[in-house]
Amino acid sequence: MPEKLYTTGEVAKIFGVSYVAVKNWAYSGKIKSLKRPAVNTGILKARLKKFLGEEAPKGRVAIYARVSSADQKEDLERQKRRLVDYAKSKGATNCFFLA
Repeated sequence: MPEKLYTTGEVAKIFGVSYVAVKNWAYSGKIKSLKRPAVNTGILKARLKKFLGEEAPKGRVAIYARVSSADQKEDLERQKRRLVDYAKSKGATNCFFLA
């Protein structure tokens, strides 16, 4: 039986991000993907597990924050703190940041 192939949309739902974010991860090489003719990029289950470091456990959350310039570093740190606090208030036990 062939290995499960996740679409960018399915991976986006797992992480709670947009499919564009997943495509950007694939284009940048953060997560390995397969190009399929005439359809979306596909991500094999084994590669998704490797990207996660394991099966996606409940309570694990990816957090993304950004600012438009380097002199807003304090704003970025404040965003990160607020996002972590919010995630923990919703039951997340493990938060990690996406660059």
